[in-house]
Amino acid sequence: MMNWVVGSDHGGFALKQHLVAMLRAAGDVVDDVGTDGEASVDYPSFGAEVGRRVAADPTGAVRGIVVCGSGIGISIAANKVPGVRCALVHDAYTAELCRQHNDANVIALGGRVVGVGVAEHAVMAYRKAEFEGGRHARRVAQLGGLDPK
Repeated sequence: MMNWVVGSDHGGFALKQHLVAMLRAAGDVVDDVGTDGEASVDYPSFGAEVGRRVAADPTGAVRGIVVCGSGIGISIAANKVPGVRCALVHDAYTAELCRQHNDANVIALGGRVVGVGVAEHAVMAYRKAEFEGGRHARRVAQLGGLDPK
């Protein structure tokens, strides 16, 4: 079982809803911070909220998923939160590697770019992957050093 925080704008709403249902069916706990429909909304608030909730978890066990039309804008918003390492993923390979090599704690997907089946495989690959540490730990520590103090 994993704990997730998810958020999207209107462009990612349908894919977010599908992924929330999939993760809950897998037995995971999902906190959906919105949006709750397809009416136009601004992605920065949703990306930042997911980022804040992931970064605030003292155990580091909470993971995030953010979705907008392309995945780009909402990933930038999430990455503005110190402690967040959000990776824009396009498939199972990039999702697995961002976890193994970058210890990504949030992933971003483009609801208008990635199909439902590819998104499912990407999220499940991310869900199963673990940070490898080793040489990657040094690099992730350097990324943390870039956060504002």
